Amino acid sequence: MSPIDAIILGLVEGITEYLPVSSTGHLIITADLLGLDKDPALKDAVDSFNVIIQGGAILAVLGLYWPRVLQMIKGLLGKDPAGLRMAINIIVAFLPAAVIGLLIHKHVKHYLFSPGPVLAALFLGGIWMLWLDRKKTTRAAATEPEPAVTLETMTPRHALLIGLFQCVAMWPGTSRSMMTIAGGVTIGLRPRDAAEFSFLLGLPTLGAACLYDLFKNLSHAQKTGEPNLFHQLGVLPVILGIAVATVAAALAVRWLVGFLNRHGLGVFGWYRVALTLVLGGLIATGVVTMN
Repeated sequence: MSPIDAIILGLVEGITEYLPVSSTGHLIITADLLGLDKDPALKDAVDSFNVIIQGGAILAVLGLYWPRVLQMIKGLLGKDPAGLRMAINIIVAFLPAAVIGLLIHKHVKHYLFSPGPVLAALFLGGIWMLWLDRKKTTRAAATEPEPAVTLETMTPRHALLIGLFQCVAMWPGTSRSMMTIAGGVTIGLRPRDAAEFSFLLGLPTLGAACLYDLFKNLSHAQKTGEPNLFHQLGVLPVILGIAVATVAAALAVRWLVGFLNRHGLGVFGWYRVALTLVLGGLIATGVVTMN
């Protein structure tokens, strides 16, 4: 993997991780277009790289939301009741993906980490987002009151529902951010609050995925004597990918919060549908070839 490839993938990861457009789906498609998937011997290493550079997105949220993270840490230490409630809600929301993810991780990577399933998920997710946005607009026009749920009044039951939404995003192309933000809006959170909860939930979710994938790659290499991803792709590309993803994710998060309050989810739904149709058309006409 060249440094340019790593920078491109880092930009894609950082920009799309917290936007409801699916970072994994975009990374799979981008890696394929860059030709990184053409060598079967490198496919597992590239897939692991695409997961590990999510560490940049984690660093971005830690930097932007450190007061909230510090509040949760104080809560777990018994020094902040509000922080403890938030921490419990994050843990409850994380558990479904942690349990189900361990059970189906291998099958997801084997059957769904390819452009076909990703395009299907992008399209269906886009349609669902357009429906949600239309439903919210219709409800607002009818002057129906919004449910009074905030980050401070959320219950573990609300958090569990968002966690179940997150499980659907194990299908690459669905988007973890889309499912968790939409889940938050569904239970009555404002888009801004739903986005913040989604960002915070990403800390344990993405962190667990990064560490698990890195551990699996390194342990497999040690047991079999095969090269690990650092030997196959290089140390510099991994560092570059994480660094670029950190900066890009921080900028994307700052922009997204304000955008959701003004425009909702509909724009992202149209983007997903348009991207699917354009790429599908290019593939069908032979202009673009994908594995």
